[in-house]
Amino acid sequence: MEDYERKMKQYTVIMETLEELCKAIPEIEEMLAIKGIGLATVAGFIAEVGDIRRFESPRQLQKLAGYALKENSPGKHKGQTTISKRGRSRLRGLLFKAVIPLVAKNEEFEELHRYYTNRKENPLKKKQSLVAICCKLIRIFYAILTKGIVYDGEKMTPILWTGRTKELRTLGMR
Repeated sequence: MEDYERKMKQYTVIMETLEELCKAIPEIEEMLAIKGIGLATVAGFIAEVGDIRRFESPRQLQKLAGYALKENSPGKHKGQTTISKRGRSRLRGLLFKAVIPLVAKNEEFEELHRYYTNRKENPLKKKQSLVAICCKLIRIFYAILTKGIVYDGEKMTPILWTGRTKELRTLGMR
């Protein structure tokens, strides 16, 4: 029991230090405004990525995380497309672990997950959908950190829904 109490005290000291360090970066408040994203996720993302200004596009961040797509198709054989996993596994794991509660707690991301898994053309499996949402989260973090954009969940979904309201009604999403 004493060991548990000591560990909890260490944990609270670490979290307080983390909060103080994160206050130095003004964009962190905008990242924390996303429902379902916590301080540990944001701090881990920034620690793994470093200075985000060295990246020209979010696609480079996706490649850093190992989310670049690769196709296994020797010759005329049409193989499966998978993620490369050639990147920082801790960043990839951090994002994947962050997306699971994000889909559960955030309505916009839940709707996006439902769309990816239920669409008529090329529906994704659940894990593939979560990986796609990880890439979406990278793009959102990139926009917040580089351009200073305020996160708005309503702006996230209309791009998908334009011209597809009939299909979404059949899926029970609108």
